[in-house]
Amino acid sequence: MNQQISEKLAVLPSQPGCYLMKDKNDTIIYVGKSKLLRNRVRSYFTGANDKKTQRLVLEIVDFEYIVTTSEIEALILEMNLIKKYDPKYNVLLKDDKSYPYLKITAERHPRLLIVRKVKKDKGKYFGPYPNVLAARETKKLLDRLYPLRKCNNPPGRVCLYYHMGQCLACSESPASEDTYKEITQSISTFLHGGHKEIKRDLKTKMHEASEKQNFERAKELRDQIQHIEVVMEQQRMTLNDQVDRDIFGYSYDKGWMCIQVFFVRQGKLIERDVSIFPFFDDPSDTFISFIGRFYLHQQHLKPKQLLVPIGTDTTLLSELLDIDVHTPFRGRKKELVELAMKNATIALEEKFSIIERNEERTILAVEKLGEALQIEMPHRIEAFDNSNIQGTDPVSAMVVFTDGRPNKKEYRKYKIKDVKGPDDYETMREVVRRRYKRVLKENLPLPDLIIVDGGKGQMSAALDVLENELGLDIPLCGLAKDDKHKTSELLYGFPPAVIPLSRQSQEFYLVQRIQDEVHRFAISFHRQLRGKGLFQSELDKIPGVGEKRRRLLLTHFKSVTEIRNASLPELTKLGIPANIAEIILHHLKTESEN
Repeated sequence: MNQQISEKLAVLPSQPGCYLMKDKNDTIIYVGKSKLLRNRVRSYFTGANDKKTQRLVLEIVDFEYIVTTSEIEALILEMNLIKKYDPKYNVLLKDDKSYPYLKITAERHPRLLIVRKVKKDKGKYFGPYPNVLAARETKKLLDRLYPLRKCNNPPGRVCLYYHMGQCLACSESPASEDTYKEITQSISTFLHGGHKEIKRDLKTKMHEASEKQNFERAKELRDQIQHIEVVMEQQRMTLNDQVDRDIFGYSYDKGWMCIQVFFVRQGKLIERDVSIFPFFDDPSDTFISFIGRFYLHQQHLKPKQLLVPIGTDTTLLSELLDIDVHTPFRGRKKELVELAMKNATIALEEKFSIIERNEERTILAVEKLGEALQIEMPHRIEAFDNSNIQGTDPVSAMVVFTDGRPNKKEYRKYKIKDVKGPDDYETMREVVRRRYKRVLKENLPLPDLIIVDGGKGQMSAALDVLENELGLDIPLCGLAKDDKHKTSELLYGFPPAVIPLSRQSQEFYLVQRIQDEVHRFAISFHRQLRGKGLFQSELDKIPGVGEKRRRLLLTHFKSVTEIRNASLPELTKLGIPANIAEIILHHLKTESEN
């Protein structure tokens, strides 16, 4: 613990608020909140922590805190700070799961749509649905029953749905706003459990049509009734009061938490959401923060009620979300909360072996690689490789590994501009210079370790640019290959020395994966450029011949040879100006003679 942190810990206030942990680059790496800042922040540096928290603490070189007047303010501030800074240790809700909803638009002639995002646009939303197929089936049923707008025709211009009695907007005298309000209310009632009443009305109308011997109408009504039964009543009832609820349960162990959410709509359990992630704070605080971000940042549609386990601060959640939050102590609701918690425990146990195996291959391998090189843990590794065939189309590529995993969004490709001929050392100079000039100019994150594909020469070239031209002090390694073009040795220092890594160690497998990945990326880029070159025509080199004229000539003459043997009038008949036609023939015949 450094002196600056010790001094700040001594004066921490015993008030609610948020704290922001920073690393050596002054980057915020973790945001948390607490009812008592003094106790929570001190616990990181004085208490017994698991390995994950120890890694976090090792990176902390400074922290800030913001005092709030209440815990609810601290919770809201924490969510906003996480959204703003996206700290790497705040890994909650990184997934992109989204569920389909039904939406009635707030237009003059409203429509019924399937959407995946809930917006504050005055539309009415219903859901979520287990999958898009369930949403489509429900929409198809409602389209048959209720004549909302289903086309983009202007009012008065009829469409097919109008003739089928399923669109009121296309009538010569469009439906009134009151009519649409009645339809919207009917759909809302239907989706909130009123489908049974509607089914009874349809049965009455079916019998009436049958008595009047209008059998076609009776069959149509019967089909609608059957469709309601299939779509709306195929699931087992879980609760009888028809209230839309989300039921939360959680389990935690070894610094990891699993949260399960059951979505209950119209009394039926229709879907669940599972999230597993590492956490660094009090479990109940982490659970509450998760629920807040689940609705406010991911914009899941809030139900009428939340059911949460015993011990959860329901008052805080209710104030945050402005909905009813309840802890059941008996009956079917309590059983559902316990079921959610049981599922969370099972899911967490099943994932532990996979998580531990992945950690061994990634974060632990990174940690051991840093120890072998005697440098700080290299969370961000950038690797370079060059590719050319006898000096043609030289390219270079860079890949980024973050905590032992490829970060493909940050991969970069480079066409070599200044180097002539097959000079691997100068190519390495150019690409390293271009990369880190831009990093400095745009204030992008610097890597903790740079790896170049090659030995002493490539390392020397890269190091010269980094230190002497750009003034950067970044650890740099080289990767040498054996006769079979496989990773052989890791080189470090100057003069370069071999770092002894066991061939069976995870850190060796990590550098091997990095070398294979950067080589693959460079080769694929080079092949891509060569492929484009193979499809280039001699016509591309002629001034005045663009894509359109090139296509016209090749379509008519079939080959460059036929064009070369054509006469001037034959070219001008295609609409090509005489002066351009002369240039084409002159260029092709000159190239042929050479």
